[in-house]
Amino acid sequence: MTRIFLDHAATTNVLQEAREALERGYDAWANPSSPHAEGRKARAALEEARSTVAEVLCWRHDVIFTSGASESIEIVAERARIAGRAHGATEHAIVPHAMGPSSKVIPVGPDGLIDEAALDAVLAEGPALVAIQMVNNETGILQPLDRLAPKIREAGSLLLADCAQSASKYPLPDADFIALSAHKLGGTPGFGALLVKDLGMLEPVGGQEKGYRRGTQDAPSALAFAAALSAKPYDMERLTILRSRLDEGVKAAGGVVIGDQSPRLPTIGSVALPGASSASLLVRFDLAGIAVSAGSACSSGKMKESAVLAAMGVAPDIANGFLRVSFGPYTSEAEVDAFLAEWSRIASRARAA
Repeated sequence: MTRIFLDHAATTNVLQEAREALERGYDAWANPSSPHAEGRKARAALEEARSTVAEVLCWRHDVIFTSGASESIEIVAERARIAGRAHGATEHAIVPHAMGPSSKVIPVGPDGLIDEAALDAVLAEGPALVAIQMVNNETGILQPLDRLAPKIREAGSLLLADCAQSASKYPLPDADFIALSAHKLGGTPGFGALLVKDLGMLEPVGGQEKGYRRGTQDAPSALAFAAALSAKPYDMERLTILRSRLDEGVKAAGGVVIGDQSPRLPTIGSVALPGASSASLLVRFDLAGIAVSAGSACSSGKMKESAVLAAMGVAPDIANGFLRVSFGPYTSEAEVDAFLAEWSRIASRARAA
C-alpha cells in the first residue's frame, strides 16, 4: 500500500534543496564559536544562512536561530521588556504556558477571529506583550494582523506573531517578534528562528546568538532552513483550488467544514463528521493508508478536547468528530480524492448505523 500523508501542518517532508544544503553544511561541522579556521568556516556558513533568511523574508532586523517556534515564543514570553501579557484564546498550547497564568485571554468569535473590542479593552489596561497567531494550526483561520498590529503599537504594546504555519506561504506581518519553525516549511525538525525588530526590547541571557540564546549553534540546519525558505515551493492558487475540492467533498458527504466563512490558509482543512469520534476516524483513515490528525493529544496518547474549537463555541457533537487535513507543496488532487472516497464510505456507514 502506498500511504498518503495529509498531516503537513504537524510536520512536512524535508525539501530536496534543504537536504542538499544540510549536506553542504556538514562540511562546516565545527563549532561556530571556536576561533580556529574550522570554527570560522562554520561561523561563515551560519551567518550566510542568517543573511539568506532575512533576505528571503524581507526582514530588515535581527534573526536569532532557535530550536523552533515553541522556544522562540518562550524566549519572548519570558524576557520581553514590557510589563503586561495577553494572548488570543486560540493560540498554540505553548503560548498560555509560556505567558503565565496572569496573561489576559482575548476571546475569539464563532468565526475564529480575534474579538477586536476585547483586544481594545486589554490594550486600554496598559502596555503588554500581545501574542496572536497569524494562522491557527488547527483550523487554518487567518488573523487580520495587518489591521491589528497598528492598534497594538499605538497603544504602546508589542506584538508577538506565531508564523509557524504561514511562513513561506504569506508575507510576514509587521510584528515586533515573529516565531518560525523549519520543519513546517521543508527544513529540518528541531530548528527555527525568532525575528526581533528591536533587541533592546528583549532581555539577554549571555551565550550564543548575540547573547539571546545559549547553546552550540547548528550551522548545517541553519543552511537547510535558509534553503527551504528560498525554494518557495507553495503554489497557493493551486492549493486553494485543492482545499476547495476538499471542502466541497466533505460537505457533500454530510460533513462540516469549520471556519469556512473565515479567511483561511489554503494548506489546512478543518473538517468534522457530526456524531463521530475523532479517535475512531483517525484509526479508520490510518488503516486505509491515510495520515491525518485531530488536533492536540496528551503525552499518554489519549485524545483531548480541542481548546481552539471550544474557544470558537463549536458544538460538542461537531468538535468530537474533528479532523485536520493539511497539505504539503506537492499534495495532489488524487490524494485528496482518496481521502474523500474514504470519508464518504465512513459517513455512509455512520448514517446506516
